[in-house]
Parts: sequence; structure tokens; C-alpha cells
Amino acid sequence: MTRINLLPWREWERERKQKEFIVNVVAVLFLGAVLVFSGGWYLDSSTLRQNERNQYLTREIAVLDERIAEIRNLRIQREELISRMRVIQDLQGNRPVIVRIFDEMVRTLSSGVHYRSLKMEGTNFSVEGTAESNNRISSLMRNLDQSDWFSEPNLKSIKEDPGNSDYGSKASTFDLTFAQSSRVPADEGSEG
Repeated sequence: MTRINLLPWREWERERKQKEFIVNVVAVLFLGAVLVFSGGWYLDSSTLRQNERNQYLTREIAVLDERIAEIRNLRIQREELISRMRVIQDLQGNRPVIVRIFDEMVRTLSSGVHYRSLKMEGTNFSVEGTAESNNRISSLMRNLDQSDWFSEPNLKSIKEDPGNSDYGSKASTFDLTFAQSSRVPADEGSEG
């Protein structure tokens, strides 16, 4: 009978499998280390890229905030300029009105009446004057009431002034108020 010793073959096979296992473990460890390092590198580079993008966006947002502030300042300046232009236009538009008001005051002034002082506050006028008689003051008030430029004549006070050297013993001093009319005369509307 032949005897075959199978023990060395089993030992060789066991050693081969053990070496193969060690090689596989080392390969898996190496591959795991490569994957971990490459994953870490990828995440680090992604984080770095994202931080660069965030910094770029922050810089651009700061630039846009400056531009928005400039636009706000320009809008404020624009509104100020528009309001100044309106004031200038109103002043230029009212310039001929003042001339017409003084012209109309002369037209409504009755003979035998003269003004000593004239005050204008907004659209209201206050007049102090002297008249030859009370009838002349009434005539002045009718003329003011019929004028297209004036309205609401109101006699605040009237006093006799017999010592007046201009008009004599029937002279009177008066205090009168009236307003600039809100209606525009027809001939003024076409001239504007």
C-alpha cells in the first residue's frame, strides 16, 4: 500500500491562502486609504471652491450695495432738483401775476382815496388808507368786489380825520382787507 502524505500540500495551501489573505487585506487597506484621502481631497477642494465663490459673491454684493446707495442718493437729489424746479416754475409763473395785481389795484382805486400802507400775506391783503369821504371808501370796496383779481373786501375800521390837510374836514382813515381771487380771469388764461 502506498502511502501518500498530504500534509505538506495542506500546509502549502494554507500558507498560500494566508499570503493571499494578507495581500488582499493590504490591498483593501491601501484602496480604503486611497478612497479616504481622495474623498477628503475632493471635499477640501469643493469647500475651497465654495468659499471662493462665497467671497466673490460677498464682494459683488458689496459693490451692488454701493450702487444701490448711489441710486438712493441720486433719487434724493433728483427729488430735490424737481422740487427746486417746481419752486422756480411757480415763481416764474407768479411773476406776471404780481404785476397784474398791482395794475389791478391801481384800476380799482377810486379817486379821492390813497393808500398809506399795503401788506400782503399769502393771498390776503391788508390796506390802511385815507379817503375824501365814506362814499369814496364804499366805491373802492365795490370796485374791489367787481374785480376779477380781488374778492371779499372787508372794512375793519373807519375813523373820521377832520384834521387831514389833503382831503379836508370830511376825510376818513380806514383799514380794509381783501383777498386775491382764486378764479383766473379769462384774458389771463389765454396769455399764460
